[in-house]
Amino acid sequence: MDEKIDFDTLDDVLKRCGSNWNAAQTHGLLTGRLAIGGVAAGADWLLQVLDTTDPNNAACSECRKHLDGLYQATFWQLSERLSEFDALLPGDGDDVSVRTEALGHWCEGFLHGLVSAQHGDALKKRLGAEPLSDIIKDMLQMTRAGLDEELDLEENEAAYVELVEYLRVAAQLSYEELADIRHAGSEKQ
Repeated sequence: MDEKIDFDTLDDVLKRCGSNWNAAQTHGLLTGRLAIGGVAAGADWLLQVLDTTDPNNAACSECRKHLDGLYQATFWQLSERLSEFDALLPGDGDDVSVRTEALGHWCEGFLHGLVSAQHGDALKKRLGAEPLSDIIKDMLQMTRAGLDEELDLEENEAAYVELVEYLRVAAQLSYEELADIRHAGSEKQ
């Protein structure tokens, strides 16, 4: 799957159609939902992201196309287990402070995706155990990420790159760790 979803384009179309979600939150939410619900999570995710939009708004059709592309690419990246997952964040041309803020929004969306799913006892137990409990704690801290004023631009950039790599690995690990939850959910349907 080579289709690359552009952060700025998705962010713009989400705003134009009236969604309360930004591109980073939307992708984080999708990633969390896919980790728990697999392919079936797409419909609920789409409804949640477009909940506040007017279906008659011309931008909604364009938005749905972009969201479908995002869904397809993200599901493929996670399910193929090829370590190709990338969090949807602003490009390197954006200021590191803008990218860091978006990283925090991505984590908010991801955590919301994990906790807004149906919570059976098996899921609660799994989310409360390592390594997922550590990932959740780390991402909670990352929702408050900001630049360190004592560091220079290069050091802040290096810290940002490390956090993005952590997100990539944490998302893939979460997807793997929740495989039995996804399979149990698909058997109930």
